[in-house]
Amino acid sequence: MSTRFEGKVAIITGAGSGIGRASAELLASEGGAIGVLDLRIEAAAETVAAITDAGGTAIALAADVADPAQIEAAVAKVVAEYGGLHVLYNNAGCDSKGSVADATDADWERAMSVNAKGTFVCSRAAVPHLTASGGGAIVNQGSVAALVGVPNFAAYCAAKGAVVALTRSMAIDLAPAKIRVNVICPGTVFTPLMEPMLRARGDGDLEAGLAKTLVKYPIGRLGTPEEIARVAAFLASDDASFMTGSVIAADGGMTAQ
Repeated sequence: MSTRFEGKVAIITGAGSGIGRASAELLASEGGAIGVLDLRIEAAAETVAAITDAGGTAIALAADVADPAQIEAAVAKVVAEYGGLHVLYNNAGCDSKGSVADATDADWERAMSVNAKGTFVCSRAAVPHLTASGGGAIVNQGSVAALVGVPNFAAYCAAKGAVVALTRSMAIDLAPAKIRVNVICPGTVFTPLMEPMLRARGDGDLEAGLAKTLVKYPIGRLGTPEEIARVAAFLASDDASFMTGSVIAADGGMTAQ
């Protein structure tokens, strides 16, 4: 069994379900102590239970990623509990709906607040602790929506595009502190976040939305949370020691077309 994260401490946001939960379980299985952060403490606790039942180490945290005070407190709690911080995975996100012609101010503000501001706020809180640990890795969650146009998701595309640009800037700024920063741009992965987007694409019909989506993927299927978790674990580990500022499309060939 791999021990890539033995002696390492990681915080994973949005870790109560989907890709975040799969990532938390994977890093814990490889020896990491995990701060499992989610907006819903019940969801975070479920992930922690799965980790500890398997013999791993984790703590549940509830916080809004866009709230600096909540995030500062959550990061401080993890550092106090485990003695440092080596990895941050900014996985938490939210969807949005509507084109630029009909999206509401609330759609825009929510997408930007969670996806873009949340990445900024969590990274800012983590950097002093990563620096104190002698460096580390930040993995940001982008999307293929940052790389190609997606109909009727204007705010989401803009927010994820901001995450990609922020990643590149962070990579340059944080390199002297030996902090690597990379971004994953997943294609469609069937998670609780994606189900409403698939339904919207199918005018309320999940199967219709799925069928419309699959034609975009040469691989012929959606991704799984576990597949994206393995990419995140690689980027967070020393296996990716020469990678920073990279934009990794894990998308079943969608952006190759």
